[in-house]
Amino acid sequence: MADSLPSINFGFDDLRDRMARFTEKFDSFIATGRRQVLEERNRFRINVAELQEDQRLRKKEIESLAQKSSSHAQAVEKETAETAEMHAAIASITQQRDARAQHRDRIRSEIASVRKQVAQRVTVQQEYAKELDAHAQLNGPELDFWQSYLGMRIEGVGMADRLKFVFTCVDERNWEREAWFELDMGRSDYQVVNVKPKVETEGVERCLVRLNESRDLGQFLKAMRGLIVAATK
Repeated sequence: MADSLPSINFGFDDLRDRMARFTEKFDSFIATGRRQVLEERNRFRINVAELQEDQRLRKKEIESLAQKSSSHAQAVEKETAETAEMHAAIASITQQRDARAQHRDRIRSEIASVRKQVAQRVTVQQEYAKELDAHAQLNGPELDFWQSYLGMRIEGVGMADRLKFVFTCVDERNWEREAWFELDMGRSDYQVVNVKPKVETEGVERCLVRLNESRDLGQFLKAMRGLIVAATK
């Protein structure tokens, strides 16, 4: 009876072959996918490493640029300070030059003024010397008389334009006693600066007024001797 049953072909062999081919394809797909994943992972790692290296290089470049920028800023700041200092030095030198120029001009003006004053004084002294020479010619014989017969002598006192007139024979109790006065002739108006013995001040002023008006030295000496004689009595 079994032999009389129809033969049924379920296709197990074909199914097995198809399953085997599927498994082979699937394994190949998995292997290919795994390789792709590995390759992509490797490429990713390589890219990450390259990115990290590039980042490191960029960071290094940034640090170098920052250092160069800082150095440049310092150099600019130093140059700015040096420029300001140079301008200040130039301004100071210019100010000193202007001050010295003003000082030089002032000195030149003062020198010119002094030269003018000196020339005027020289002229005045020359005229005064001529006047003294004229009076000396007139008063010379009289001065000789005073020195020879009335015991008067003329001495220097170590100062320019000042003479000391010394008299003897003015004190009846002591003919050797000396009396004197100093005459300052350094100004336009003569002045008696010291007298010994002490005499009347108003009398001396009157004598000086007449002397400065007339320049008559002989009359002045007579008047002063009279004041001294009166003071010794």
